[in-house]
Amino acid sequence: MDLSESQANLAEGDKKAFESSDPRKNFNYPLVKYCDMLEEMKLEVVDLVVTALERHQGNYEGAAKTVKETMDKKYGNSWHSVVGEGFGFEITHEVKNLLYMFFGGNIGVLLWKAL
Repeated sequence: MDLSESQANLAEGDKKAFESSDPRKNFNYPLVKYCDMLEEMKLEVVDLVVTALERHQGNYEGAAKTVKETMDKKYGNSWHSVVGEGFGFEITHEVKNLLYMFFGGNIGVLLWKAL
């Protein structure tokens, strides 16, 4: 075995160490696609959404309900929450009260306050 073969094997071994068997684990961070909120509120809401999704894994309805109820208590009534995969939307929202994000690669979250 020459030096080039051993370097190729070493590089291949390192590559396998970073890859996960479940591709969704590679995207285990919040990706905010659009946000019309104050920065402080955005950080709190993203943290709330991630916590709800981790607590209710696979139960999108439970996560959406948790987010909605928490937002209603903290920021007043009329919050709406959609959690799921493969949805589109067209909404009317109150200014500075909209968040559209993804978590876990394919779980979409839409949160807004109605007029």
